[in-house]
Amino acid sequence: MKPDVPDAATRFDEADLLRRAREIRSRAYVPYSGFRVGAVVVTSDGQRFEGVNVENASYRLTSCAEQTAIAGMVAAGVRGEIVAVAVVGDGQNPCTPCGACRQTIFEFGPEATIFASGDGGKPLVVTIGELLPHAFGPKRLSQGLGG
Repeated sequence: MKPDVPDAATRFDEADLLRRAREIRSRAYVPYSGFRVGAVVVTSDGQRFEGVNVENASYRLTSCAEQTAIAGMVAAGVRGEIVAVAVVGDGQNPCTPCGACRQTIFEFGPEATIFASGDGGKPLVVTIGELLPHAFGPKRLSQGLGG
């Protein structure tokens, strides 16, 4: 069963988002793992931001596709809530966001729908809450400020 997607998310088509993530995946810089990932982030006002993974010889400095798309969104001055994220990775199985990406997606879209795919098969469609249960986010952090 598909999760409910916010009304603002009606500005996108799941198949189109996955197609675009699959296309931009070819731009990934992956000389070490060879595992390419493309991502498309959609905000509540319908804007789209794209990203690919960018590896580094110092693996800790590698950037995930989801992170680069969200960084592009923030750099563009957009603070609208993320309503959808499409992620496509190499291989047949769905490519879900890593733990760090899940946390970042939750920060900007606590109700976001995630469309995860590979090169074949049916995409996995879940909410970020399903991927990151009991998430630590801005509301919880504000409790330390007397909020």
